[in-house]
Amino acid sequence: MKRNVKLKGPLRMYVRWPLYLTALLIAANVGVYLMSSHAGLLMAVFVLVYAIIAGILYAHNKPIAYTELVTFATQYGQIQKNLLKELSIPYALLESDGKIIWMNKKFTEITGKNAAYSRFIGAVFPELNRNVLPSTEDPSIFLELTYGESDFRVEMKRITMGEALESSGLLNEMDFEECLIALYLFDITEINRYIRENQEQRMAAGLVYIDNYDEALENVEEVRTSLLVALIERKINKYFNAYDGIVRKLEKDRFFIVMQEKALTQIRENKFDLLQDIKTVNIGNEMAITLSISIGSGGASYMDCMEYARSAMDLALARGGDQAVVKSKDQITYYGGKTQQVEKNTRVKARVKAQAFREIVEAKDKVVVMGHKLPDADAFGAAVGIYRAVKTLNKKVYIVVNEVSTSVRPMLEAFEELNSGEPNIVIKSSQAREVVDRNTAVIVVDTNRPSYTECEDILSMTPTVVVFDHHRRGSEIISHAVLSYIEPNASSACEMVSEILQYFADNVRLKGGEADCIYAGIMIDTDNFVTKTGVRTFEAAAFLRRCGADVTRVRKMFRNDMSEYKARAEAVRHAEVYHGFALSVCPGKGLVSPTIVGAQAANELLNIIGVRASIVLTEYNGRIYVSARSIDEVNVQIIMEKMGGGGHLNVAGAQLECSLEEAMKLVRETLDKMIEEGEL
Repeated sequence: MKRNVKLKGPLRMYVRWPLYLTALLIAANVGVYLMSSHAGLLMAVFVLVYAIIAGILYAHNKPIAYTELVTFATQYGQIQKNLLKELSIPYALLESDGKIIWMNKKFTEITGKNAAYSRFIGAVFPELNRNVLPSTEDPSIFLELTYGESDFRVEMKRITMGEALESSGLLNEMDFEECLIALYLFDITEINRYIRENQEQRMAAGLVYIDNYDEALENVEEVRTSLLVALIERKINKYFNAYDGIVRKLEKDRFFIVMQEKALTQIRENKFDLLQDIKTVNIGNEMAITLSISIGSGGASYMDCMEYARSAMDLALARGGDQAVVKSKDQITYYGGKTQQVEKNTRVKARVKAQAFREIVEAKDKVVVMGHKLPDADAFGAAVGIYRAVKTLNKKVYIVVNEVSTSVRPMLEAFEELNSGEPNIVIKSSQAREVVDRNTAVIVVDTNRPSYTECEDILSMTPTVVVFDHHRRGSEIISHAVLSYIEPNASSACEMVSEILQYFADNVRLKGGEADCIYAGIMIDTDNFVTKTGVRTFEAAAFLRRCGADVTRVRKMFRNDMSEYKARAEAVRHAEVYHGFALSVCPGKGLVSPTIVGAQAANELLNIIGVRASIVLTEYNGRIYVSARSIDEVNVQIIMEKMGGGGHLNVAGAQLECSLEEAMKLVRETLDKMIEEGEL
């Protein structure tokens, strides 16, 4: 075996240096012989003697050197083995298939296994299955796991036998295909505990607003007013003090709160039960008190947390109040928001927004108005109202409509006939991109989500964007709008536009057909003045009637053809009640606007006794459109938000890219989960 072993590197050079020196002496002897033959012969004798002695020593010492090397390697390997065995870091060697072949003392202490244990590593750590073992493509694996009460960072390295021998630097490379896996465990329990403590002790800032302070105190006896306010403040202080939070009153109906992240976690687990608890305060007030709560957490600084809290409060108020919103850097979570928002009788906000809108339009050359994709009567009616307001200032106006549904077609035809002297008012997205420039105002109605608009591209083509919408805001918003008027307590966008028209200018004169379009938008969104109708809704309708709106003409606009009527009846006939929710599929084949029919079917299902809410699915153009409706028992908006949509408390929807079967399964799973978690 010793003859077959071959040395390499510096050791090989060291052992063979007498032979190399002999060659050098022979070369020197040749030179001397050329100068003097006698001297050369004499030196040749000495070189021959040296070569014989060097050869004898090389032959004699080579086996001795190999023996010493093997002895040293054996002793060195034993020292290494002892060091690894006593190493304070848990260490083990595995076969390529994950079977344990050796582990040190620390590893046996942690796992409770003896040194002879030779089963698969997954039997000890279930997380270390065969899918996570190192491979040729990924020779190093890093992951974390929990074993018992300790957390570990695991490092696994694949080591081939050939590489191990080659790295020794003593022997030539030999062909070894077998490999081992070296496994290290690093205890990170303390580090994780400190990280958790640091996160739990980070500050979370928040705001608490009383939504209906003035309205609730309006009918309360004066002697009881201070008592009611004191009870509200006591409940707020007591609630957050129980979580080691600090509450400071900023104004009569506004509070600032500070707490730790661990307290926020507990409050979130309890679903912000203060929202329901505060409604129990009653000392003669006819209206229940509601709160809006916003929390900013996870910011890089205290200022970031406070800015998150302000943004979250804007969302809570824009969504109608009576809810809590928790905002971090990249996540927004909503709690509550299950009650109908109280309508505000004052129209000061509408007047201020109308004047600001007029100033914006006066500074621009032209205006482009658009609603959401596949516009309904409310979106188109609101666009018509904006058109008439802008035309009062003699500005060029365009309305973007890509696809015309059957419900909007009569309105569109009536509008174009009224304004036949001005062609090309209604344009498509491709034309809108050519029209819009830096000196154009883009007005968005009946939606506040950029992805829902008829042409999202034009929003970035001008710095002047205005939003008029009655839907509650979600996480996706048109963030760069110079004017945003979002009023969730309004019945429709047409109601908001009607109020804007009354304050926009003194010389606004609606044509009868235009008033019909706006009136139709209110009528459709309120389901013939039944749903979400308030005092201001009827005032807006009265204004439109004075402008020439004709109820008979509007009714004729929305007569259905026989196929749509039958489709709606089929959806109602095949509906099933699931946990109090009427679920159905509206057949869209052969219909021009199946989504409209689906929404109508959802409204029809609410007339059935025992139905808390209705959800109707409609397939159209490769998508599933979900229409959700309720009367007062269920907030369908939070259901649709779980499915990626949104809307109102009583009217909401979503769009899904899947099959009808998958969509219905998702609806059922969403309802099951929300009922299980107590959200419904």
